[in-house]
Amino acid sequence: MREAKRIFLTAEWRDLAMLNYEAQPASLAGYVPPGTTLDSFEGKTYVSLVGFCFSRTRLWGKIALPLHTEFEEVNLRFYVRRRQGSEKRRGVCFIAEIVPKRAIAWTARLVYGENYRRFPMEHRVAQNGLGKMAEYGWRVGDRSCRLFVHAGDEPGYPQEGSLEQFISEHYWGYSKQRSGGSLEYRVAHAPWRVAVGASSGFEGDAKTTYGAAFAEILRGKPDSAFLAEGSSVEVFAGERIG
Repeated sequence: MREAKRIFLTAEWRDLAMLNYEAQPASLAGYVPPGTTLDSFEGKTYVSLVGFCFSRTRLWGKIALPLHTEFEEVNLRFYVRRRQGSEKRRGVCFIAEIVPKRAIAWTARLVYGENYRRFPMEHRVAQNGLGKMAEYGWRVGDRSCRLFVHAGDEPGYPQEGSLEQFISEHYWGYSKQRSGGSLEYRVAHAPWRVAVGASSGFEGDAKTTYGAAFAEILRGKPDSAFLAEGSSVEVFAGERIG
């Protein structure tokens, strides 16, 4: 019961389009929060561009802000780990997160110190036989960006030890704080069913959003891509570490 009182946000995350790119560890070194180390899968370091839909969003488990319960998010993230006693915690860090609502961006910056930005956004999700497609886009001035994943098969739980499991099953978040140290917060959700993308990619110039180095990574072909169904989630209040 005591932990339940510390839940900051409840929501549903649905139709996650996840593009995964191998990246050089040096390109991420400056973003790693104190107290954590870069994580890797089979010796490779990854960044992921992720678009998804927020739904039924509530603060402190009960407060629904008018016109702010349903919206898109796109984030660029990478993966870290931290040992807490005998526990190995695998977590996510964000280069930047995009939402279409100013209040959402402001709240996330204030509470977690995350690099949230507000841009006009749109998305499209459609069933296609057994498969499904999801596209997420945003605009910066007169420039537009879009990521998409088209999956041709029904989703299933990822194989144990697979890249899809590594990418989708992280239950901690870490953010580097401007005042020093890091913030650690737990993200609770059921494992997600996923469908590997038959076609996928990113279109547009992401330099303004993510900087030249990451824009160059996104111009390449994803090393893997899949759609995750998503689930209900609970995001807990953060605690300072480091």
